[in-house]
Amino acid sequence: MFRSKSVAEIQKIVTEQGNLLSDTEISFLNQDPRVGVSKIYQQFCRQRVLIEKENNRLQNMALYEKQAREQGFKLIAGVDEAGRGPLAGPVVAGAVIFSEGCLIKGVNDSKKLTPLARARLFAEIKEKAVCWAVGMANVEEIDNLNILQASLVAMRRAVQNLTTHPDYVMVDAVQIPEVGVPQLPIIKGDGKSITIAAASIIAKVTRDRMMEDYDKKFPAYGFGRHKGYGTRDHIKALQLYGYCSLHRQTFVRNITISSADG
Repeated sequence: MFRSKSVAEIQKIVTEQGNLLSDTEISFLNQDPRVGVSKIYQQFCRQRVLIEKENNRLQNMALYEKQAREQGFKLIAGVDEAGRGPLAGPVVAGAVIFSEGCLIKGVNDSKKLTPLARARLFAEIKEKAVCWAVGMANVEEIDNLNILQASLVAMRRAVQNLTTHPDYVMVDAVQIPEVGVPQLPIIKGDGKSITIAAASIIAKVTRDRMMEDYDKKFPAYGFGRHKGYGTRDHIKALQLYGYCSLHRQTFVRNITISSADG
């Protein structure tokens, strides 16, 4: 196949076909004496190692789901939240159900991903999941209940909002009250379970986009930049302008006692 091809033609074929190349074609690449083809072969080998590494990582992240399926569960939801630590804005939870064998390249704990990677995976998860949903608890609920209880409320709402009801739920670290199905809390589950990791991405991207929208209503605070977290700029804005209706008063009361709604 490659003997009569130019280096540029070979590069195009390898780029387009990748792991679809046969062992014979790969052998030809390895034996071709041309320097350009040798570089293509080396690049191909490096890429194949990376792909294999990623596949192994994803398989390891699907072990909890595999064990649950072996116990007879079919509709396994992963649940996680975003926004427990910020000084402002809601806490948002995501819930995701994947079909068996659905492994999306790059899915990981949302905190380990760049904003660009999260946005790409957010779209792909929504496209490939059996179903997905979000739930949230607002600022008033956070102040009234405390952040842990509000997070549990948000996660329960996310599960309840799924269009297909799960028969098993995996959660990052906690047990969700009143979901009515068996649960498995996994410490640091967003880095160990592919469905929890996917839920963390849904929650994080949803909340970040909400905070970017809130930035238009409350431009003095910079919510679009820091998403409500207690950065130096955010603390300075609080000291200058007081808090707005988006701030969690139980979080900011030691920073400022002024009130300025907007």
